[in-house]
Amino acid sequence: MSLCPIKISLPLLHSPNFPFLPYLAVSETIILSMKNLPFLFLAILTFRCMNPVSAACHVDDEAGLLAFKSAITADPSNKLSSWIKGTDCCTWAGTNCLNNRVTSLSLSGQPDKPTTYLSGKISPSLSKLKFLNGVYLENLNLSGPFPDLLFGLPDLKYVYIEHNKLSGRIPNTIGNLTQLEALSFYYNRFTGPIPSSISKLTRLTQLNLGGNILTGSIPSGIQNLKNLTLFNLQQNGLSGPIPDFFTSFPELRVLSLSGNYFTGKIPASISALAPKLAYLELGHNALTGQIPDFLGNFKALDTLNLSSNKLSGVVPEKFANLTKIFNLDLSRNYLTDPFPELSVRGIESLDLSYNSFHLKQIPKWVTSSPIIYSLKLAKCGIKLKLDDWKPAETYFYDYIDLSENEISGSPFVLLNRTDFLVGFWASGNKLKFDLEKLRIVKTLKYLDLSRNLVFGKVPSGVSGLERLNVSHNHLCGPLPATKFGASAFLGNDCLCGAPLAPCK
Repeated sequence: MSLCPIKISLPLLHSPNFPFLPYLAVSETIILSMKNLPFLFLAILTFRCMNPVSAACHVDDEAGLLAFKSAITADPSNKLSSWIKGTDCCTWAGTNCLNNRVTSLSLSGQPDKPTTYLSGKISPSLSKLKFLNGVYLENLNLSGPFPDLLFGLPDLKYVYIEHNKLSGRIPNTIGNLTQLEALSFYYNRFTGPIPSSISKLTRLTQLNLGGNILTGSIPSGIQNLKNLTLFNLQQNGLSGPIPDFFTSFPELRVLSLSGNYFTGKIPASISALAPKLAYLELGHNALTGQIPDFLGNFKALDTLNLSSNKLSGVVPEKFANLTKIFNLDLSRNYLTDPFPELSVRGIESLDLSYNSFHLKQIPKWVTSSPIIYSLKLAKCGIKLKLDDWKPAETYFYDYIDLSENEISGSPFVLLNRTDFLVGFWASGNKLKFDLEKLRIVKTLKYLDLSRNLVFGKVPSGVSGLERLNVSHNHLCGPLPATKFGASAFLGNDCLCGAPLAPCK
């Protein structure tokens, strides 16, 4: 008698009706000998053998997903290997189902692992998945125009197609997707203006178009999106003044407009965001005028970035009220003294570089911070002996930039207490120490000690760095083998060897 594999539950195997069923377990499948089965059970079993159970998911969902897979031209990590016709598509990688209908598709790669991407285009056949309410395609390599398939998905609420290569214009018909609650095309290659019809998406809580090549101004109709909690247009080519319409967003927590060409003053209506706003990023634009006093009222503010603008005047005294600020970047403006004494419990990252400050000392509220990992105070008028600076915590430092100040002494005490340091910049000071005795941790990638009074030999440990500049010091002796050009070593007393002149 032939054998037929079926899935059968363990309680049935122990049923008194079948006390002596001979069986062979293979993985989860039980092989039953049909000659010992009663006629009724034999009939049922025969029917199941002749008519294999179809996939649990809907046939349209299976077809749509397989069409998506067929449009993928490269899948080096076999991300879609479980997508096999005739199997339950609700069990396929990246799918989620409710009542045997696919409700979400979620596929992602890892930015630091290029082999985890998917190349190809997004098949319009995904519109067959009529119950799809979420599409999450992140850190892949998908290309092509705006995925018009979105218009054929009546239940779609969440779209996160991030870190891909979608290109072309965002169509004005996007205003038809009125059911959307979150829309993110973060870091693609979309061009052209932001469609004015986007103002019709009044259910949106998140609008993220950052990291594209969008141009033109911000449509004033966006003020209709009164439920926004996140509004991100950073890293585009947008221009003109920032609209003064922020009284329309009572729930906004994140506002990021950095990396554009916005001009004019910081809009007064941003003051209405004070109760809830946690992230305000307006850096790398062409904003002018003074930093408004009302920013001192943002009690929930975690991150403030106004860097690389044309802001002038003093930092408001009210900044002392920003007790929850963790990340503050005011670098590369035209700001002047005095800088207010902040009352923060701990600052994580601070950048005041390249203004017209004369701080003289590193602020006490910085020195006492137990959580700081990035300190950048280049050209801030600091005068101190580095050996005398005793910060409360240095173990977690990633970045320290003290360039263009009047700092003397040695960095030994400071750098001997760091285990995760990635970059140390101290050019244009009066540091004086033996470079050969400097502790170079494994994580260090960037070291700039140019234009100081450093002496001794260049240690072989610098060969593992990505960037090095020890020019214009008092170093001497043969250079270790490195990948750096001559400019990294020029202006020293008697260095020799490639890439400089041979040693005598």
